[in-house]
Amino acid sequence: MSPVPVANGPSDTALAGGKEPNGPPARRPAIVAVDDEPAVLAAVARDLRRGFGERFRVLRAPSGPEALEVLGELRRRGEQVAMLIADQRMPGMAGTQYLVEARKIVPDAKRVLLTAYADTEAAIAAINEVALDYYLLKPWDPPEEQLFPVVEDLLTTWESGTALESGGVRVVGHRFSKESHDLRDFLVRNRVPARWLDVERDGEARELLRVAGVDAERLPVALLEDGTVLERPSILELAERLGVAGTPAQDHYDLVVVGGGPAGLAAAVYGASEGLKTVMVEREAPGGQAGQSSRIENYLGFPAGLSGSDLARRATDQARRLGAELLTVQEAVGLRAEGSARLVQLSGGGVLSASCVIVASGVSYRQLYTPGFSELTGAGIYYGAAMTEARACSEQHVVVIGAANSAGQAAVYFGGYASKVTMLVRGPSLEKSMSHYLIEQVAARGNIEVRTSSSAIAAEGEDGRLRRLRIKGPDGAEEILEADACFVFIGASPRTDWLEGVLARDERGFILAGRDAQANGWPLQREPYVLESTVPGVFVAGDVRARSIKRVASAVGEGSMAVSLIHEYLVEA
Repeated sequence: MSPVPVANGPSDTALAGGKEPNGPPARRPAIVAVDDEPAVLAAVARDLRRGFGERFRVLRAPSGPEALEVLGELRRRGEQVAMLIADQRMPGMAGTQYLVEARKIVPDAKRVLLTAYADTEAAIAAINEVALDYYLLKPWDPPEEQLFPVVEDLLTTWESGTALESGGVRVVGHRFSKESHDLRDFLVRNRVPARWLDVERDGEARELLRVAGVDAERLPVALLEDGTVLERPSILELAERLGVAGTPAQDHYDLVVVGGGPAGLAAAVYGASEGLKTVMVEREAPGGQAGQSSRIENYLGFPAGLSGSDLARRATDQARRLGAELLTVQEAVGLRAEGSARLVQLSGGGVLSASCVIVASGVSYRQLYTPGFSELTGAGIYYGAAMTEARACSEQHVVVIGAANSAGQAAVYFGGYASKVTMLVRGPSLEKSMSHYLIEQVAARGNIEVRTSSSAIAAEGEDGRLRRLRIKGPDGAEEILEADACFVFIGASPRTDWLEGVLARDERGFILAGRDAQANGWPLQREPYVLESTVPGVFVAGDVRARSIKRVASAVGEGSMAVSLIHEYLVEA
């Protein structure tokens, strides 16, 4: 193998040497660039070194096979690889072919393809073939505009995920325990750096319990970085100790946003950016139901798609940067109007006063009240795509119940871990309920089986965990399906019980707005604004609104539109 230079400040050193000048072995994460043209490879390394050399090492290779050797060596040394940058047109091994093989060695590294204008179609195809994160057209001058922002964004996303997996909070528990699952899910969805340790599989978990003097009957246990040991903590208790749960900074706001899904986050971003004193209240974690999506591929401006958690992280950071307050692990439990003020009662006993309110509380996955499901929820049966369980499903049999986009996204995602995924679809096909691109992805995965006109009629467990499902097929015959985990997506119910008797809702509980509000108890002579509820100054956005389009993009649009209408309301008030 040819020497592979390692970026180290102004000069390069060879990977084979293993050490940086006058120092121990380098441990900075690596960016590996590969191109068969020496001048292009040198330019890539130069620009990457200039923009990111203080945080990352830049390794170079003149071909795909040699780059794969480098990756193998890094993996054997236990070193991290943050990004792969490869030219598409290389003799012997094209860039896309190299990235396919490289992904097997370093699956978490971000992948970027360098292309000429004529290779754009190949780059777009690579988005699906190798889960490409971005493609860059050559030349990328000036790098400050064409290269650095793209690479910085991808590296920040990579660093965020790495921090989550190597963080200081350690949770010890049983995998098939609802309490353990809830804690893990809370930490992941709120992007709190944490490590999960299964007491049944990890010797480190048992040793930690021994050192901490905690009985195994007191699980789950959270061990914080300051040495605190929390036995069977509630989510609220853990959130308060970690500083996740916030408290209001003001007595009165221009705008209170209830709900932290795409609609609520958009409202918080636009409200704060337009000068409104804005606070957002979220009962679980920013992102809402969309935040649990493994991949959103039809969101405008992200050709490679992005995960729901990534979208939530970006929007949350944006809202905070613009000045919005975010209160998590707080639930709105009441709403009332007093003169020009709109008061939101919180589950912790506090009250938020505001001139306007946007209700974007979203929906919850509908529960399946089939024998055995309630008892095994959190112990093998989950509602929504429980991303915390994905790696634990490696080489196991996963069942997905549902036929909409969320079910398809989950099936494709878990198909990357499980040995087999079975989709149970009540209807005769997926065409009426699932986007075409997802149907194609489901069909392309050889380990996903779609069973139409089929349903689960019972769940059975042993040792406190799911073991099998009883299935009814299209001919009415019953059979037993061995299963390690089951994820349920059977529609959604609006989170509006807290508004009973306050806002007009339709027969399913969705909030009426605009003309529907005018026909159902609107109190003023003027017409309500398009997204205004039956209480003037209280607006609604996203999935919780009656007649809404259940898509992330439309929810974001309604959240921003509601802020525009609020400005009009405040001018007239």
